[in-house]
This record gives sequence, C-alpha cells and structure tokens, in this order.
Amino acid sequence: MIKNIFKSKVFLMILISAFVLSGCGTGGNADTPAKETPGAVTAGSLAEEYLAEMSDAGARVAATDQEVAAGEWIIKTLKDMGYEATLEPFTYEDEDGVSHDSNNIIVEKAGNTDKTIIIGAHYDSMTDGDGVDDNASGIAVMLEAAKVLKDAETPQTLKFIFFGAEEAGLMGSTYYAAQMSPEDISNTLLMINFDSLVAGDNAHVYGNGDADGKYRDRVLEIASEKGLELVTQPGENKEYPAGTTGDWSDHAPFKEAGIPYIYFESTNWTLGEKDGYTQVDVALGDNGEIWHTEFDTMEYIEANFPGRISERLATFAEATETLLQEDLAI
Repeated sequence: MIKNIFKSKVFLMILISAFVLSGCGTGGNADTPAKETPGAVTAGSLAEEYLAEMSDAGARVAATDQEVAAGEWIIKTLKDMGYEATLEPFTYEDEDGVSHDSNNIIVEKAGNTDKTIIIGAHYDSMTDGDGVDDNASGIAVMLEAAKVLKDAETPQTLKFIFFGAEEAGLMGSTYYAAQMSPEDISNTLLMINFDSLVAGDNAHVYGNGDADGKYRDRVLEIASEKGLELVTQPGENKEYPAGTTGDWSDHAPFKEAGIPYIYFESTNWTLGEKDGYTQVDVALGDNGEIWHTEFDTMEYIEANFPGRISERLATFAEATETLLQEDLAI
C-alpha cells in the first residue's frame, strides 16, 4: 500500500447495517485452526508456501530487476497451475518526470457466466525489509485462490490481476482500470483487493459506504458462519466511516470507475490517529508500523507475533475462496 506516500480522499457512508457495526472489534485475533477448502486443501497452507518463497527473494522495488524477477516467478507459478498468463506492460513517470517500465500479470478462470470478479494485489514492495506483509502476503493468498479454484465451478468468471508499481502511486491498477471499456466496467461485479495481510493486530474487510457495501457484509457473514476472526473498521475516526477505508491501495482506481470493492487488510484502527496507519503497538516496528520498514520480514513478524502469519493467511484464504464460489449477481 502507499499509505505513507499520500492520504486519500474519502467518501461518506449513507448506511451501514447493524450487522456490520456489531462485527467491528478492537481486540487482537486469536489463533484459530485452519479450515478445509475445496479440493481438500487446508486454507492458507498453499499461501504459506508461496509467502515463504517470496520472502526468500527479498524486496521487489518497482521498475527494478527484482520486480521483473518476481513477475517471472508469478507467471511460472501460474503456468504450473495450468494458467496461461497475459503480460500487460505499461510505462509511468515518477515525481521527477523520469519514465519507468513495469507490468501487470493477468490470468482468467472462466465461470458459468461472463460476469466478472477482479481479484487483485500488487507484487512490488518498498526498499526496506523484504515486503512480506506489504505485499507478498496478498500475492500468496491470491495464488492459493487461483490454484484451489482452477477446476472448481464458479458462478462468475474470475480475473486474477497481479499489479506492478503500486508503491510508485497505484500505477499498475490505475493503468488497468483506465483501459477498461464502459462494457468491461458494467460487466464487472466486484473488485477484491489484498494488501498487507499478516502483520497488523486485526484482520479487516472494507467495502463501499453505500448499498454496494453488501459484498463486505457478505464476507462478514461468512466469517461469522465459519468462526473466522475477521471484522471491519469501527469508524472511530470520522474521516473514515465505519466499514470503509481510504483510497491508498489498488481498489481505488476501480472504485473511481464505479466498480464495487472489497479490501482485505490487517492493521489496528484503534491506535495512533485511528486512521489505519498504526498496525501494532507503538513499541514495535517503527512506531507501530511494519509496512515500509526494515521490520517487514518473515523473521520479525514471526518472532513478535507468533502464529499470526498462519492464522491470517488461513482466515483471508477461506473467506475469499468461499465468497468466490457464490453467485454474487443475485
């Protein structure tokens, strides 16, 4: 995410259901047993393997050889699942007007209809740390979902997009959304975004502040049904109405285009300025932040939050894989 690069404009919430508000919480997540997903795969187990591989590779700064190598690894991993990836190259300018190249990586899994759900996460990272939380964790859950659902029957067509250069200013997602035709936009039911899933105190799901918040509400229902420790943000900061979030990650260009969104993240909205920036106690990380710091490594997160990585990957994987097999066009 790019929370430390710019703060977002926010939108007003017209209505949040009593269920969503009752799902808000401030406590940490208990370690819960991993659940079974389709195909007898334990939820989160594949994601753990993918996360470990990305952690070993280290940082993946936008427009560097390391970002390219990470993209090549993603393409190979998808090919091993039976997907044929499409590379979408794009060029962007930094704040000094210097041009840089990056790529989005896209695979599609056909559903029973051509109504589409976009599932996205960025694969680049900042210079400090290994980018484990931000955002190898999001890529890991996406890859698990792509593999688990590869041969499953899904009501909607699933489009998995691995965005480049998010940390440079949402470049990959902005480029992709800008290429969508009016027909593409109207045919897209939902955009699901994964960003920074394993370090923060609480597992969250966010969504729109209007009637399209129904997709977030359904995720919260799934969490309740399956005993998952997953909540939305409580709205203690009036700039961010309960259930919503800021425009600092790859959901934002799709939201701007009028596409409903779900955004998964781990942080703590009850700390600091209550804006989601402070992920953990200020005595840890860099004044409570893990993302964008030297502390964003597997070793630091596991040492200071034992069991959190496994629990979060299992939680987000099961919620996602369950949702993607439901008919969301109803």
